[in-house]
Amino acid sequence: MKIFFVVTHLLGTGHLARTLTLAHAFRQAGHKAVIISGGMPAPHLDATGLTVLQLPPLRSDGTNFKRLLDDLGREVDARYRSLRQADLLSHLKAEKPDVVVTELFPFGRRTLRHEFGALVDAANKMEPQPLILSSIRDILAPPSKPDRIAATHDLIETRYDAVLVHSVEQLVPLHLSWPLPDALVPRLRYTGFVAPELPEEPVEKTGEILISAGGGAIADPLFDTAITAAKHRLDRPWRMFLGGRPDRVKRFSRAAPSNMRVEATRSDFRQIMTRAAASVSLCGYNTTMDVLQTGIPAVFVPFDDGDEQEQTIRANALKGLTGVEVLTSSDLTPEALLKALDLVEAAPARKKWTTEMAGAKGTVAVVETLLQERLS
Repeated sequence: MKIFFVVTHLLGTGHLARTLTLAHAFRQAGHKAVIISGGMPAPHLDATGLTVLQLPPLRSDGTNFKRLLDDLGREVDARYRSLRQADLLSHLKAEKPDVVVTELFPFGRRTLRHEFGALVDAANKMEPQPLILSSIRDILAPPSKPDRIAATHDLIETRYDAVLVHSVEQLVPLHLSWPLPDALVPRLRYTGFVAPELPEEPVEKTGEILISAGGGAIADPLFDTAITAAKHRLDRPWRMFLGGRPDRVKRFSRAAPSNMRVEATRSDFRQIMTRAAASVSLCGYNTTMDVLQTGIPAVFVPFDDGDEQEQTIRANALKGLTGVEVLTSSDLTPEALLKALDLVEAAPARKKWTTEMAGAKGTVAVVETLLQERLS
């Protein structure tokens, strides 16, 4: 099959990272995957062997998702949006996919609803009509207005064939974060959590404490706190990974002590994690999957700026796991961070999650079945 992924990451790079992991799984299964990316380029992510087509890029103004900026930091206008939509529809027409997957939409990305809506409408009118699927993570931003819930459910019922939920239903069911009417439940397809295959276990451990926040230019308070904490533990090696512009690395490097290494986010981050002693991070989907898959002791500081609730919900679901501590942003101090690190490193080893992480292959199997049902 030819599968057509449409994704726009606005703040971090998690949505694009998960989409790339899915695309690799389809390619390994003998299918062709085409990714239409509408966010900022993310060269640290592995797109080897994949077809990635870039729309005129945009990003959010921090956590203000209603204000969208181009790659020069200018607010995008109607003309810019029209160019994106025209490119998107042109790619759809040229590729003639068997399956169209919209990442997060219609459960999110309402600021881009016109381009996503135009895509879905055009796909529904194609002959032969492709499967149209929504792809969502385990936990969504809870809807704030009833009319948005109703509009989302209407789109799913009238324009989509199914919803791919990248979670394990028994562990993190969708209803924890999104109200589910009975009519929508049969359209859900739980795939398992989506994560790349676990790197081989290293022979030697580095003993490093890793500080990370995904690929976005966020979490400065976490980095500032970690720098101060590292100054109190000069006997330990610390390593910080930053997303965003290169000048952020220079800025934090100047403030870091001699026992802390500061660098840009890397494609081999997961391999580095398997050798480290502990992780301190936000609680985004992909980083959480890395932590659960590797079994590394972890301190989560969920991102809760603005109205963000997703990471807090996820962190609360993980609180009871061995070797996991959660600090809210309001409780984050160097002393609290060091105490949490002591607790997770002293805890017994945690079982690594393996079978639960096969969501990429699970997604391939689900889509193959749906397409076969369509053709039969």
